[in-house]
Amino acid sequence: MGQISVTINGCQLSGSEGMSILDAAQENGIDIPTLCYRAELPPIGACRVCVVEVEGSQALVGSCHTPITQGMVIHTHSPKVLEARKMIVELLLAGHPDNCLVCDKANLCELRKIAADLEIGLPRFRLSKRYYPIEDVSPYIVRDLSKCILCQRCIRACDEIAKHNVFNLAYRGLECKVVVDLDQPIDTEVCRDCDVCISFCPTGALSKVKKRGEEKAGKPLIIRG
Repeated sequence: MGQISVTINGCQLSGSEGMSILDAAQENGIDIPTLCYRAELPPIGACRVCVVEVEGSQALVGSCHTPITQGMVIHTHSPKVLEARKMIVELLLAGHPDNCLVCDKANLCELRKIAADLEIGLPRFRLSKRYYPIEDVSPYIVRDLSKCILCQRCIRACDEIAKHNVFNLAYRGLECKVVVDLDQPIDTEVCRDCDVCISFCPTGALSKVKKRGEEKAGKPLIIRG
């Protein structure tokens, strides 16, 4: 497989033929934020957080699915890129619940981490929050779709890694959501001993069912004299 020479942020680098811009950047220690992308899954470019600027292209391109070409000049953190990236994340936050401080995912939330890296404070936009009742029917998984950002990682991980095909997308526009069967609460035995979807979720939309007393685990024992 031949090598391709590209320029990323002013540095001339080389990558293999067929490699995406994101792959080439990561291979050379250049960080590009992503939400829908995971190396274990085929890229779909759904979230657009990984957009970069390619000289000669009129529009920003998704780095996760755009292959490098000979002589390509790429800017991963130009003013144009950062403005678009911030707007995308702000829109996601505007429709997200304002309960990060009490969310179980908290500091592990990828959306929150990217927002902090981009120095995003209060969103400039006012959108209707997507509130759904918490689904705790299943003895294995708790779903809080109010925190779902429609990255589709749970759908693809369940389909392509676990081979269970439990999830799918349904409805359109603001009503779009991840559903199980004909939009029923998740309660299926194939989820027993399988937390693939939970491990792939970037936010707190999916979590394990807490067993009795588990919420107290890890707290220090205080002995009073």
